[in-house]
Parts: sequence; structure tokens; C-alpha cells
Amino acid sequence: MSNDASQQFIRFALQAGVLRFGEFKTKAGRLSPYFFNAGLFNDGALLGQIADFYAQALLQAERSGQISFDLLFGPAYKGITLASATAVSMARAGRNIGFTYNRKEAKDHGEGGNLIGAPLQGRVVIVDDVISAGTSVRESVEIIRAAGATPVAVLIALDRRERGGTADAPTEHSAVQEVHAQYGIPVISIANLDDVLAFLQTGIGDAAALAQYRDKVAAYRDQYGVAPDA
Repeated sequence: MSNDASQQFIRFALQAGVLRFGEFKTKAGRLSPYFFNAGLFNDGALLGQIADFYAQALLQAERSGQISFDLLFGPAYKGITLASATAVSMARAGRNIGFTYNRKEAKDHGEGGNLIGAPLQGRVVIVDDVISAGTSVRESVEIIRAAGATPVAVLIALDRRERGGTADAPTEHSAVQEVHAQYGIPVISIANLDDVLAFLQTGIGDAAALAQYRDKVAAYRDQYGVAPDA
């Protein structure tokens, strides 16, 4: 994603209340100076805007030759809405593409099965909000491969570029890096931790009111962050 688009996304997420600064305890037990909750993209206008950012990131990756794809897959539950909305946005941009999503439990009546939408085939991009432990990606890859299709990328909103593990025992790599290493597919993000810090360092507009968090985010990155190519 271009730097300008990443900065636009961060400002949008901040204004929507999806990106917040303060003190938040993560699942890993760390005290993070920022928090991102894609579940708060919860009305039509916000969903439409986030879908446009997703579509822009994906189309840019395709134009650059980074990936080639035929289908979007949205893992239950957040990925369902994100994948379907992204497909709508891409169609408006002239790239009409199918999408598929899964149920948590297989349905034993009607159409049956645990997959809904377009046939799960070809080259598939997994669309989700973030990657924490990588569980959703692993399950999605298994579903896609079981159908005879090929996972080619994961598309997320924010890459925290943060070591896995716990506060006391961090791993060497981030969950995103582990996904790339395990499955050999790229993880495309609209923005990442470095973009968040770059936004705070501008000291302009909304960033000026958040100046108190600039050093805290930088310290958090120094403690738990990973290099993008680590």
C-alpha cells in the first residue's frame, strides 16, 4: 500500500474510533499504547470506506505483479463482511470477482455444507481484519486447500509488526511473518505499526492532539516490534 493511502487509512480509522490511543492490555498480556478494533466498522458508510481501502490495497498488489487471484475468501466471522464488502468495492472499480465464506458449523439441510458463495476454486485471497495468533489463517488455508483451490495471499487492515508470544516470553517473529514462512504466501496490509508511528510524528491535525503517545508507541515498537523483512 502506498504511504499516502496508509496515512489516509490511519486518519480514517482514528476518526471512526477504530484506532484508539491510551493504555490497552492485549491478549498477550502486554500494555499497548494503541488499539485497533475492526469490529467498530459497524455501519454502512464505515464499511463502504474500509472496503474501498481493502480493494485499493489488493488491486495495487495485483497491478505490481505481487499476486494474481480469482476469488476472495472471508473466514467467519469478521472476514465474511470484509470479503463481501471488498468484492462490492472491487466491482465498482471495474474488477468483478466472486467471494466465498464459511460457516463455523456445517449445515445438514438446504444447500448443506459449510461454504457459502461462489465455488471455492482457483487462486484465493483470504480477507480478514488482523492476524493475531494466525488461527483464522490456518483454518482458512486448510479449507481452501481441501477444496482443491490455492491460497495466494492474506489481506488485512493493520499489521502490528509485533512479536508473537507473551509479554514475558516474546517470540522472534510476528504472527504475520510466521504465516508467510509457514504457507509461503504474502500478507498484504493497508497499514502497519510503522505507519501509525509516522502519522504521530507528523504532529499535524489529529496527530497534534496525540503527541503524548508518540514516544510511547515508539518505545512499544522498540520493545516488541520486528523488522518487516525479519
